[in-house]
Amino acid sequence: MRSKPLLTSARSALWLAFALAAPLPGLASSAATSLRVQDVAVLAASCANCHGPDGRSTGVIPQLRGLPEAHLLQRLQAFKAGTAKDATVMTRLAKGYDDEQLQALAQWFSKKGQ
Repeated sequence: MRSKPLLTSARSALWLAFALAAPLPGLASSAATSLRVQDVAVLAASCANCHGPDGRSTGVIPQLRGLPEAHLLQRLQAFKAGTAKDATVMTRLAKGYDDEQLQALAQWFSKKGQ
């Protein structure tokens, strides 16, 4: 039995952070190559507020995890352009990302389902 908490040192916390930001297979092989995997993980973490951890929603908000990359990118681009008719807050949120970030997010969530 452990007598100390698991994260008793800064080194343990650092190792945990690196483990959580571990790359997904195939992420570095496409358009998202100029963004570091850790950067994409940070961007994707903000989506968890509504879409759940790793895009795994359990409510009325759509799940992102495992959807085709092309579909996710099309939706994100429509939100950013303001042309998605069924959007609520996403039109405002998507405007805060550049095209490279949208591509990276689409790829990130599509790979999560594999």
